[in-house]
Amino acid sequence: MSAVRPRPRVPAPAGAARLSPRAPSRPTTVALLLASATAVLAVVALMLGDYPLTVPQVLTALTGTGGFESTIVLEWRLPRVTAAILFGAALAISGALFQTLTRNPLGSPDLIGFATGSYTGVIVVTVLLGTSVVTTTAGALLGGLATAVVVYLLAYRRGVQGFRLIVVGIGVTAMLHALNTWLLLRAQEEVAMGAAIWGTGSLSLTSWADVVPAVAVLLVTAPLVLWASRPLRQLELGDDAAAAHGVRVEPTRLAIIGLGILLTALVTAATGPIAFVALAAPQVARRLGAGAGIPLVPSALTGAFLLLGADLLAQYVPAQPVPVGVVTVVLGGVYLLGVLVREARRA
Repeated sequence: MSAVRPRPRVPAPAGAARLSPRAPSRPTTVALLLASATAVLAVVALMLGDYPLTVPQVLTALTGTGGFESTIVLEWRLPRVTAAILFGAALAISGALFQTLTRNPLGSPDLIGFATGSYTGVIVVTVLLGTSVVTTTAGALLGGLATAVVVYLLAYRRGVQGFRLIVVGIGVTAMLHALNTWLLLRAQEEVAMGAAIWGTGSLSLTSWADVVPAVAVLLVTAPLVLWASRPLRQLELGDDAAAAHGVRVEPTRLAIIGLGILLTALVTAATGPIAFVALAAPQVARRLGAGAGIPLVPSALTGAFLLLGADLLAQYVPAQPVPVGVVTVVLGGVYLLGVLVREARRA
């Protein structure tokens, strides 16, 4: 009985290793999964409503050949879905910028007071000048910038430290809440009621007239966000290390703060203040392992998914629809409690 000889191994041809498909990296996989989940959620949002639609009806309506279904999808539902995706992404990027600068998961424009300052600016212009897209946007931007200047100056001690910026921001936020209440009490009843309802943060009245300017502004800010990504990574290493790499620390920090305020003010002007998306989305993206530090693109995708999901909950879970800002406050409060408990255990 003859022994079975093992077959000699045939060497792989040269270049086979380069031709073999490479597995996508974890950040790429996470980004693709988040984008796919957001797309599925968007289709579900376009299907649901008083006039339910099927998936084929939605896809046909999106081409503009669906008759009445096209009117429902393109004119009534798609602006709200688009706004939720864009505004969620904008809030998440703003949160990622501030949390990276402060090197603290609580360093969000919600807590530091910039969103509340934007709301104060809107109340002031509403009381003095009435409501329009231009005045509301200008009021939100100026209110956020003025708040940033106050917080920055109060927190500045030979530079700005993240923890001090957060503590000062929380104090300024409390003062702005008191100022907002006083302004609403002094305003006319109709103006006060309108401003108070708007202050809950809602996407229910969003139309293409709100979405198109927001898209234009986001397109303008996109190159600035790409520019900020590199110095942001260097600032994560500390001010001294960033300066050693040629970064002008304080001017760069101010420019990134201004960019974050612009994104927050854009959303606040269109929908009212929507809390906790900027706080939670960057940390969720980071914990998904979407890259070193706080990644901007996965954070934006996470913010889009969170706000779109929260808006669906706001529309269909309660007996009567509620503003999406109410849902984000509830979900964000639970998230914030978890963060505080974890930080307390580490201390």
